[in-house]
Order: sequence, then C-alpha cells, then structure tokens
Amino acid sequence: MRLFSAAVTAMALTLGATSAMAAPIEIKFSHVVAENTPKGQMATKFAKLVAERLPGKVEVKVFPSSQLFGDNKVLEAMLLGDVQMAAPALSKFQKYTDSLQLFDLPFLFKDMAAVERFQSGPVGQEMLTSLESKGLVGLGYLHNGMKQLSASNPIKVPADVSGKKFRIMTSDVLQAQFEAVDAVPLKKPFSEVFTLLQTKAIDGQENTWSNIYSKKFYEVQPYITESNHGVLDYMVVTSAEFWNSLDDDVRAELKKALDESIAYGNKIAAQKAEDDKQAIIDSKRSEVIEMTPAERAQWVTAMKPVWKQFAGAIGQDLIDAAEASNQ
Repeated sequence: MRLFSAAVTAMALTLGATSAMAAPIEIKFSHVVAENTPKGQMATKFAKLVAERLPGKVEVKVFPSSQLFGDNKVLEAMLLGDVQMAAPALSKFQKYTDSLQLFDLPFLFKDMAAVERFQSGPVGQEMLTSLESKGLVGLGYLHNGMKQLSASNPIKVPADVSGKKFRIMTSDVLQAQFEAVDAVPLKKPFSEVFTLLQTKAIDGQENTWSNIYSKKFYEVQPYITESNHGVLDYMVVTSAEFWNSLDDDVRAELKKALDESIAYGNKIAAQKAEDDKQAIIDSKRSEVIEMTPAERAQWVTAMKPVWKQFAGAIGQDLIDAAEASNQ
C-alpha cells in the first residue's frame, strides 16, 4: 500500500513538473518588409512586450522580409494554422471581403491624418470585423504612409505613364487605377520588385517613402513623383480559431501589447516618411518631383471614376464616410 501511495505521489509530482514546464504558446508573426520599416519595428516591439509581460506563457517569433510567407500566401497559411499573426497590406484582403478595397481608391484621403480619423472612428473600427465570416480577426490598423510613384522616366501628368508597366499589389482597384491613365498594371510579389526594376522588366511602381528607401528602389529608379495618390496601410490579423483558443487573460494582455506596438509603429511611420524622403533626396540617386496643383488635378480627374466603378462592391456609404474624414 505504501509502495502504491509512493508511486501515485511520484506520478503526481512528475505530472506537475511536466505541466510547469509546458512549452509556451508560439506566435509566428510573418511579414514581408525589412525590420527597419514601421511594420518591422512594430512586430519587434510586440515580441519584446510579450516576452516581458507573458514570460513562459507566450513566445512571439518574427519572420520579416517574406522569410516565412509572402502576403499572397500568408492568409491561407494562417487559416491552416501555419502562422498565427501577420500584417498584410489592406489590398491583400480582397479575396475575403470587398469592403477593404476602400483603402485602395485613388485620391480618397488627403493625408494620413484623414486616414487616422477614419480608421479610429466607428466605421473604420467596424471594418475590422469584416473578415470574421472567413475565419479571420482584424486586430488593428498599422500605417505605412501615402504612396508615391517611382519610374524610369519623369512623371508629372497622366500622359507620362501611358503605356508604361507598373507593378501593383494584387488588387482590382489598383489595376483599374492604372488602367484609368492608360498604364499597364502588373500584379507581382513585393519581394520581386527590386529585381524587376533593376532589370527594367517594369517601368515603375507605387510605394511609400519608407518602402522605397528600405528596399532601395530609389537606387534603380531615377525619378520619384510625390503624388500622395493613395494610402498603404496594413491590418494586423490573426485566425479566429487561434484567437478564440486563448485564455481570456492571455488574449487581453496580447491585445494590450499589440495596441501599444501599433501606436509605436504608427509614430515611427510618420517620422520615417519625412526622414526617408530626405535620405533619398540627399542620396542624389533619384530626383524627387513635386506636382503643381494643376498637374495633381489632372490625376484626380482621370482616376476618380474608379470610385464609382467599385462603389457597388465597397459600399457608397463607406466611401462617403471616408471622404468625410478629410474635413
């Protein structure tokens, strides 16, 4: 009897030790940009905060620069459980919801302050839930900045891009945007853009100052036009299955850490937009071209019909709410 009791005690101690040594929950955070970008620094900050606040419970491993998955595959991988968090560009969600195409509409937001007003308001926050029926949970918006046009030739008016090939993200709105000015849009992975530009397989691309600088596009593009024609933002997302499997206290702590990290990343994004633009100018590798109000008006006239083209899919009410954020 004593031997049996001792065996039971030993087993209990062993199970207790095993439980205490249980492996932490692993969160693989995949993204496609460099670590020194706003998104890269946000993800690193998130991993650090989680390590401090949930030691032994949760471990965040960050995989930058498409090391794990590109944006075109990461959401499928997430639904399969191969990755737990990502922050794809809003364009990448077209397969899962039409409403987020709103953010690709050209010349919809006048600046990042307008974007922030809209996203933090009730309509923008409600849009985070637009993916739930597809098994995804939107956790927050992350800024990169306003998009500029880089090219192998000077660009000032729409006629300057006629017949030119521009890389775009996988987005029907962005395709329509370039077709509206008689350019040729090509849907290509972000990881291939530098090589495509370097080999002159394409004539140009659209991106933020942060991405143009960190990926060295300015080294192989002699001209960059400060068009501010669109916004490049991301949605931090996870799978509903993973998110709902977490204990309430763990989930709450993760959301708090993520909110702080996103605010940190957005502050960096605003500063980097200025710093990286100046760094490109200082490099003298690429000429930065400013549009006159009259030149910009030509672009707005040419591209604004894209709003009407996609109003049915996106929702005119969402477009109206976003446009109102410019006030």
